Amino acid sequence: MADTSKPQKRGATIGPADYQRLSEFRYLIRRFLEFSQIQAQEAGLTPRQHQALLAIKGFPGGGPVTIGDLAERLRIRHHSAVELVNRLCEAGLVARDHDEEDHRRVLLRLTERADDSLANLSAAHLDELGRIEPMLKRLLAGLDT
Repeated sequence: MADTSKPQKRGATIGPADYQRLSEFRYLIRRFLEFSQIQAQEAGLTPRQHQALLAIKGFPGGGPVTIGDLAERLRIRHHSAVELVNRLCEAGLVARDHDEEDHRRVLLRLTERADDSLANLSAAHLDELGRIEPMLKRLLAGLDT
């Protein structure tokens, strides 16, 4: 198993261009996250609610999503995910279903209202990603040198 406790250096030294590239990358991330937050709020959602809806809809493999899965995808504690799901259910955005094979498992699914809202938000986010894509490509291409 590889030791991941220490960062791996790309080369012997880190120069001004490396710092500028990292700074620009973090700026673009912050800019995108700010855009996302504003879009979610304009859609009547908190940023965390938007993230949860996206995590459920975009779950890898398209399989059923449990509260534990959601907690992992959002990098939050299980009890925080339960509270978030409770609020999403109260808002009519998420429904809980019991797994037919294991009745102890609760599966999450988006309501039609959530699907519609998420589709609109995702279209706006994809447009924004398209705007910053050239800048990201230039930054990432610089890592190959």
